[in-house]
Amino acid sequence: MPSGLDLLMARKEPKAEAIQTKEQMSERMPWVEKYRPKNLDEVSSQKTTVQILKKNLETANLPHMLFYGPPGTGKTSTILAMAKQLYGPRLFKTRVLELNASDERGISIVRERIKGFARLTVSRPSQEDKANYPCPPYKMIILDEADSMTGDAQSALRRTMETYSGITRFCLICNYVTRIIDPLASRCSKFRFKSLDEGSALTRLEYICGKESIDVDTNILKEILRISEGDLRRAINYLQSVSRLLSTDSDEHSAKDADNDVEMLDAGPDSRQSKREQVREMFGFMPLGTLSEFVGLLEKKNLNKIFEFIFDKISKEGYNGSILIESLHDKLLLGSTSDEETDLSLRLSNNQKNAISKVLFDTDCRLTEGCDEGIQILNCAVKISRIL
Repeated sequence: MPSGLDLLMARKEPKAEAIQTKEQMSERMPWVEKYRPKNLDEVSSQKTTVQILKKNLETANLPHMLFYGPPGTGKTSTILAMAKQLYGPRLFKTRVLELNASDERGISIVRERIKGFARLTVSRPSQEDKANYPCPPYKMIILDEADSMTGDAQSALRRTMETYSGITRFCLICNYVTRIIDPLASRCSKFRFKSLDEGSALTRLEYICGKESIDVDTNILKEILRISEGDLRRAINYLQSVSRLLSTDSDEHSAKDADNDVEMLDAGPDSRQSKREQVREMFGFMPLGTLSEFVGLLEKKNLNKIFEFIFDKISKEGYNGSILIESLHDKLLLGSTSDEETDLSLRLSNNQKNAISKVLFDTDCRLTEGCDEGIQILNCAVKISRIL
């Protein structure tokens, strides 16, 4: 017969295993979730919005809110961080309903799930929660991608907001505020989220690198930010992918002897440039050297070599047409250096740039509509070569 102590220990063992499993899950989480802001102080860049929300947090009297702006700027992370500060971890589970409106866009989602949660009576918080958190007497419904909802669903949501405003607050999140109907938008306080500046985003990536104990060159981080176009979520995902590449390089490097180590240290700048090219290729961008070679052929107007290059080095290598259009736009219209001899964009007239811009726009539009990628890139290349 097992003793009472044995039974007690047996009951405790699964709990220890559960704690260990949670720690392992934390290690295996995507970095986007692992480093999601826990409070408003951790939100990057959106200073004005954060200041206003902190003031609202002090009074615990929130209006209905509408967060809008480009993807990856912290809209969802901000409201989740605020809700956790408002209710605490225990009440958060019962007081906050988070829905992605793009999954179920029709009127049924408003009539069933949203209205059902909104009409629930608010339970009284415990003394412990009340002592540590504001715990206002209302619930919160977070509707992500609200601009995907149909017009009828938005009209029904407006009526629900009016009916249950005493016990429920709504936060609508969208990329395009113009797709929210006026009667709904006028009932919310609007908060615009702008694309993150390079300094704030770089600081966040460096913070993650420090936490994960990985050594990434600043130029590589800047390249990741440039590719992600102000989307911090995408940048963090890219960084996690790059960390695997760097850890592989590190393992190979440690296997070499001391003489080879010295040689690699001597070739530092070339090594960093090589890693930058690896990063570009990892995310589907053409290496800068190959792109310069392509632009050089366009300038020389050698159609036979242009055809060969497109089929041998673009189509066969599997480069995405839209990304190539973006790279050509940056190379020809924005430029990459300040040297007039090497930077073609500085030598092009405004009329030439306007004509190239129209060609790139038309090509990108046709690719979006599903036209053949090889033919469109070929057509684009021939037209640009005539302009140069």
